Amino acid sequence: MSAPKSAIKAPTFAMIIRHPVMFLGFGFGSGLIAKGPGTLGTLVGMLVFIPILLWNELAAWGLFLFSLLVGSYVCGESARRIGVHDHGGIVWDEFAGVWLVILALPEQGWLYWGLAFILFRLFDIAKPWPISWADQNVAGGVGIMLDDIIAACYAIIIIWALQTGFL
Repeated sequence: MSAPKSAIKAPTFAMIIRHPVMFLGFGFGSGLIAKGPGTLGTLVGMLVFIPILLWNELAAWGLFLFSLLVGSYVCGESARRIGVHDHGGIVWDEFAGVWLVILALPEQGWLYWGLAFILFRLFDIAKPWPISWADQNVAGGVGIMLDDIIAACYAIIIIWALQTGFL
């Protein structure tokens, strides 16, 4: 699928609010900031998710599974509409990634949430193999989502290694 002729490289809030897919893709607008949209998107994702998890774990799992099911479409369609593959402002993938880390924490609390945030962002930014491979070789919405899910898995492994004394 090619980008529409009216593709916009720097969407505005007024633009994304008219398209539900773009509104989700740009993390309710959190991905629109110029510096660090992935970091802000991750933080907003956590602020949305943690209260849901504390209220009802099953609802949190449902939201996470929903994010995976629609994520490839949301990210891919958002990228297509603006004409930029994996635009930094598309942060739905950060939402899904950090939600996975939070669900897999040994316990819920400020220390682990902070660790989840830091480690997820570290791996998402540094992109060690195979995150870098997925980022460079898997196209479309699946590729946009996949590198963040792998980054989440790295964060989960490190957190559990620390928890169990393996590190």
